[in-house]
This record gives sequence, structure tokens and C-alpha cells, in this order.
Amino acid sequence: MKKVYFAALLSLSLMTANAQEPNIPMGMFGGFGQQQTNVKFDEYVAAPAGFDKERAGIKRGKVQLIEYKSESVGTTRKANVYLPASYDGKKKFGVLYLLHGIGGDEWEWMNDGGVPNIIMDNLYADGKVADMIVVMPNGRAAKDDSRAGGMGSAAAFGEFDKDLIGSLIPYIEKNFSVYTDKNHRAIAGLSMGGGQSLNFGLGNLDKFAYVGGFSSAPNTMRAAQLIPDVDKVKKENKLLWMVCGGADGLMFNSTQLKAFCDENNIPCVLINYPNEGHNFTVWKYGLYNFAQLIFK
Repeated sequence: MKKVYFAALLSLSLMTANAQEPNIPMGMFGGFGQQQTNVKFDEYVAAPAGFDKERAGIKRGKVQLIEYKSESVGTTRKANVYLPASYDGKKKFGVLYLLHGIGGDEWEWMNDGGVPNIIMDNLYADGKVADMIVVMPNGRAAKDDSRAGGMGSAAAFGEFDKDLIGSLIPYIEKNFSVYTDKNHRAIAGLSMGGGQSLNFGLGNLDKFAYVGGFSSAPNTMRAAQLIPDVDKVKKENKLLWMVCGGADGLMFNSTQLKAFCDENNIPCVLINYPNEGHNFTVWKYGLYNFAQLIFK
């Protein structure tokens, strides 16, 4: 189920070890050598100016680094957790699991330009999001889960669901004041993490009700594999939301899923971010919009 398109993934890992995600030109890798599928994109509405900038005079959340024992990997692993200023450990919050790309780790969203804490602080200040915490794990389920993992990372990304579902989610639900039902659990990610989110989210409809993919990479399973039971997805998924840059060579991975959903009348959003490639301009926009739609 998970070990798909490793040739393309290994090529990506060679490019991205110890680095940010690559800016991939149109046509390079394009869905493992395939052309963009023609679909009707959903409307692109620009995010407001300053949505990703620190704002004076508002309450700020905090980011906490946690360590948890991974049963599937057999090591102690790390994740960053964003807690909004309103989190006091008393009332319960939803949980968004936000995944990184093949060139990153649990710090990529925070340190490589994603500013999720700033985006979320601003959304909270404007009253645009439901109560939630954001968990940013390391998506490499391997004993060496560093960015230097290189070619060895591809298989580890495919195995991350065992760590996520078997160890990380139970740790979060034991140690933070959060809901424990699927309707208060969302998963989304960028590039490799986008593919993971689509694979794991749609593959575990009993665990996640909201699924997002931002510039999803070639690890994304083909639509018929992702959705073998159309009626089940229609019944159990509350949100399937994607965005990809119009100049991103990985657009096919998103359009093939959108086309399948449209053909089968499955609610699904895909936004073509105008003239952008494989970068945090698109991914910040993804987080800004996806966060406003979940747990409502």
C-alpha cells in the first residue's frame, strides 16, 4: 500500500537531503512522468496581506518540543506541538497533524519558512479557527530520522502511519487536553507530507475526518487505491482539500485525485495557486485556508 513510486522518491531524496524542499519546475517528475490531468480547479482567493507576519497586540501561543516512545520504530522520537494562547489544559481541543516534506523534519514548518505559529496566532486573533493544537512530527519512521537520511528516507515515510497511529496519537491524547474521536482529528502536509496525509488520512477514515495535501509528492497513491470505496469516503470524510502551485511539476499527483473525485461526485477541493512552484508560498496558503475549515 505504502511503498509506491520509490524511484521518484529516491530521486527527490537525493536532491533534498540536508536542504529545503526543491523548487520543482513544470514537467520534472510531473506525477512520475505523467502529464497534468485536466480538471476544473476551485477558485483561488488570495490570502490577506500579513496573514503570515507577526502582529502586535495579539495573544501568542507557544511551541513545545515533545519526546515520545515509538513502538513501531523502537526509539524515542520528537515532535513540535503548537498550543494556542487559549490552551489551558481544561477544555478540549481538536488536533491537526501537520507533516513536513522529504527534505525536512519536525522543525521544517517552524524553521524553513512555514511560520505555522504566526499563521495560527493571527487566525485565532481574528476568530477564524476552531479550538485546536497543531502537532508537527518527524515523518521518517526510522531509527535515523535525521534530514541526512537521504535515500533511506523513502521507505521510512511510507511506514510513518504505524508510528503516527500506534504511538504519537496515543501520546498526544494522554498528555494534552484534546478530543479523542476522528471528528476532532485532521491531517495535512506539504510535498512528501502531503502524499502521506492523503494516503494515511483516506486510508484510515476511522482516525481522520479532515485530510489536506499541499503540493503532494509522487508518494501519493493513485486515486483508485486511495478511494476503493467511494460511498464510504462520501459518508465518513468531512473535508478533502488540496492546493498546488500552477508551476509545480508535481501537479499531476493532485489533479489525478481531483479528477477521480469529480467523476464519482466526491466532495473535493483543489486550488491552483497561480504561477507558483514547490515552495512555502503555497504551503503557508494551504495551512491558512485548511485550518479555517476543520473542526467546524
